Amino acid sequence: MSISFEISAHIPANAKTLYSAWLDSSKHSAMTGALAEVSAKVNEAFTAWDGYISGSNILLEPEKRIVQAWRTIEFSESEPDSRLEIIFETDEEGTKVIIRHSNLPLHGMQYEQGWVDNYFDPMKIYFKS
Repeated sequence: MSISFEISAHIPANAKTLYSAWLDSSKHSAMTGALAEVSAKVNEAFTAWDGYISGSNILLEPEKRIVQAWRTIEFSESEPDSRLEIIFETDEEGTKVIIRHSNLPLHGMQYEQGWVDNYFDPMKIYFKS
């Protein structure tokens, strides 16, 4: 059995800026405050949050959507990667970033708050400056 959730936040930056930052190692590290080694190529591996998160890019739609195979060091070896979909929708406040996280193991609901604390909140501060 797996679980899933969807959350979103408004970030004060345009979709092009956010998409680019998500897939650039130095910008991703800067916007989250933790080391990331990411790629803007399909099938390329990535790590984020000082190696706590790892995975690979499955689908990249510039300025619109990123789909990744995603896991943390808390996944057991027998647990498959989860599926992370990041959607960028332009709105009056900048961009609505939607996180659809699915195929998570039963302990995966902790990541819902993790997206807020470790991505959305730091991104709002980073892009506001």
